[in-house]
Amino acid sequence: MTFTPQLTALANYLAGEFDNQQQALEQPAWYVHLRLWIRPVPIFTEDSITLFAEQANVIKLNQPYRPRILRLRQKENIEVEFYMFEDLATAQGAGQNKDLIKNITPDQIKFLPNCTLKVTTQAVNMGKYSFETTPICDRPCSVTYQGTTFQVFLGFKATADALLTYDKGIDPDTGKGTWGALMGAYQFNKRQDFSGELNLTQYFT
Repeated sequence: MTFTPQLTALANYLAGEFDNQQQALEQPAWYVHLRLWIRPVPIFTEDSITLFAEQANVIKLNQPYRPRILRLRQKENIEVEFYMFEDLATAQGAGQNKDLIKNITPDQIKFLPNCTLKVTTQAVNMGKYSFETTPICDRPCSVTYQGTTFQVFLGFKATADALLTYDKGIDPDTGKGTWGALMGAYQFNKRQDFSGELNLTQYFT
């Protein structure tokens, strides 16, 4: 299928290597200096553009964490579905090694109910857009791993120039944040562009 310019633009904006160096320098008490990788992965190509994401503390780049899959789909609005790996070690390090991306298969991941985001699109100028997400339902996004269930708030805002992420863990008893963007969004800038890896011709049928 052929994707809309908006969906393609969102994929282009997200595909890259990011860091929040400036924010971490200015507010070290609240923001860890992170590196974030988002790379295209060739699964669900019949109706989606799919991305692999993981991140790491810059002083521990060899220990990336939170590997996840973002499936971008064009419905009435753009939607972003989240998937997690059955075994988190399956694709660990794929953000820094695109050869590992080729080994990711749909049977290694599971869809996360209630974790889908609706994307609001605003045209800016010269064919550029601003994208902002909201949860698609009122039920909390829940992630179960090794028998333990966690609640997570997911969200981001993406433009051609920056990526703001609002992800944070939620205490189910108090509703308060426990980790992540507790004092506002993480502010990432793209340091390396991976949009050339999208190879959108593979999506056309």
